[in-house]
Amino acid sequence: MVVAGVHVSIAGSLDQAAGRAVERGCDCFQIFTKNPRGWAAKVITDQDAAAFRNAVSASSLQPIFAHMPYLPNLASEKPEMYRKSVDALVLELQRCSLLGIPYLVTHLGHAGDDTGLGRDRVVSAVLQAFDQDSSDVTLLLENTAGERNSVGSRLEEIATVLNGIGDKSRTGICFDTCHAFAAGYDLRTPDAVSSVAEQIDTLFGLSRIALIHLNDAKGACGSGLDRHEHIGCGSIGEHGIAAVLQHPGFNKIPVICETPVDDRRGDAENIAVVRRLEAEVFQNV
Repeated sequence: MVVAGVHVSIAGSLDQAAGRAVERGCDCFQIFTKNPRGWAAKVITDQDAAAFRNAVSASSLQPIFAHMPYLPNLASEKPEMYRKSVDALVLELQRCSLLGIPYLVTHLGHAGDDTGLGRDRVVSAVLQAFDQDSSDVTLLLENTAGERNSVGSRLEEIATVLNGIGDKSRTGICFDTCHAFAAGYDLRTPDAVSSVAEQIDTLFGLSRIALIHLNDAKGACGSGLDRHEHIGCGSIGEHGIAAVLQHPGFNKIPVICETPVDDRRGDAENIAVVRRLEAEVFQNV
């Protein structure tokens, strides 16, 4: 059975996240370690870290993932933004280490001058961060949705960045289905999913994927629209999501849903749909 979860809030205190994940029927979960819309971060005390670790241990949820805040841009051509982004990456790696979170997810960012130069800056940023952080937290590079000037929308770009970083022990991939679809990778049928899986395996290996952000998409394939939809309700659809869940290259990888919470569905309902689609047999697909 797939290990599935959602992104949960840390409102109130970090340790409350585990309970929220349990309430939603999760096996694993993802958090921001701080306010994702600001640069400042409240210090994690020893008591905070112990409370979080104890809550996770009591819940039996694993693995746990953290996500970088929204503001840092590791591909930025602007020196001040770039410096702040590297510092933010170092800080998040350190916070994950304190909390016992083994994985940190990051977008590669946007380059206002040239995406090739942006890729080089991402490599340099990660290497600088690893030089300043000696923890064993694994950094997961997340594919982006094909927005203008984005770095990491193409699988080839991610392979180039991985090769530039070089340290396989501290890097991996977070594969986002909505982002991939928006960037032009069709995921609507088993054959299409197999084609994408083959490309991944050829470029850097399916074994490098440590997490799937399992999100349906509001936009069309290749639209560049980073808008997530409820599982099975978007342009990828139930057949496509089921094909991802059932593909032998993907079906042992933990999934986190970053789907909407609205009057149609909440997190628990999307997890339930994931469970159903994992086992459902579709005819004439």
